[in-house]
Amino acid sequence: MTDDDDLTKRLLAAGRTADRTLSPGAREATVAELLAGLAAPDPDEPADLYGDGVVARLERRVAELLGMEDAAFFPSGTMAQQIALRCWAGRTGNPVVALHPMSHPELWEGGALSLVSGLRTVHPTTDPRQPTAEEVADLAEPFGTLMLELPLRDAGFLLPSWEELEALVGAARERDAVVHFDGARLWESTVHFGRPLEEIAGLADSVYVSFYKSLGGLSGAALAGSSSLVAEARVWRHRYGGQVFRQFPQALSALAGLDGELPRLPSYVAQARMVAGALAEALADGPVPWFRINPETPHTHQFQVWLPYGADRLTEAGVRLAEETGAVLFRRWSPAPVPGVSVTELTVTAPGLTWTREEVHEAARAFTARL
Repeated sequence: MTDDDDLTKRLLAAGRTADRTLSPGAREATVAELLAGLAAPDPDEPADLYGDGVVARLERRVAELLGMEDAAFFPSGTMAQQIALRCWAGRTGNPVVALHPMSHPELWEGGALSLVSGLRTVHPTTDPRQPTAEEVADLAEPFGTLMLELPLRDAGFLLPSWEELEALVGAARERDAVVHFDGARLWESTVHFGRPLEEIAGLADSVYVSFYKSLGGLSGAALAGSSSLVAEARVWRHRYGGQVFRQFPQALSALAGLDGELPRLPSYVAQARMVAGALAEALADGPVPWFRINPETPHTHQFQVWLPYGADRLTEAGVRLAEETGAVLFRRWSPAPVPGVSVTELTVTAPGLTWTREEVHEAARAFTARL
């Protein structure tokens, strides 16, 4: 067993037995716990076949929430988004997609946009922030689709302001381009924008949303848009191997997330802002020479913390804190683009709502003491 394997085991054990945590770790759930969350409202309802029944009910619910004509369930967000961008390329006659280089298709999909779908990308900016309307307007070549990741996860879960978002969409329209939102985490953006979901989604021609990133579902995603776009996407879904025989477990967990987690997301955002502020206070008074909370006031219920230490050292300190005090503050750290600096992501969900400012201070001080 490697040192990393041992650390992973310790992380899982500490997370499962912790007295306090900001959010459960994805690897900590057991099969029994996940199955317990799949109780059907009507246990006599027939199981779906290739996406009818409960899956179709989920699709109608998503379309209604986003104010779109229709929505289609996909086994993964990667597939949903690949197909959306491919459809738009065919409809606009332009295979070029303008998007941020830190967006999901560029970082986490193995070059599939070009290798699988024959698309090409251009970048309005390379800075770790949302692009501006001016940068979209000034792109040197035509593009068929502007894709905006809302929020931009790898830059710190960053959102533009509502006025900036309207301007970005307007700039794309001026370039005769369509607009697609990568809304994997769009559900929790309503607090920052001060707008309901349907108004936010209504700015775009199509929107992809995830069922597990914020809603706690097993897996799966949906693509929403016009009836004609979604009908075309369903054809491509079959071609891509996404016409799965049974999908009711994912659909049931997604519906449970829409019922249970979606209404609570604004409270998670508010608590994340408290936690971020309390962390900044504790770190500023502690022994660390430098830190960064990114963004300083979180746009969603997730944000980054940067510290000038090696990732293994920071992860070990977090594991020891959990093992010795029962409080999970940080989990895994990763090397940042800056040498000698590491970064981690913090998420606040239901378990984190019980934390007080003083408890965050205490956990942060105990963490830095273990460095």
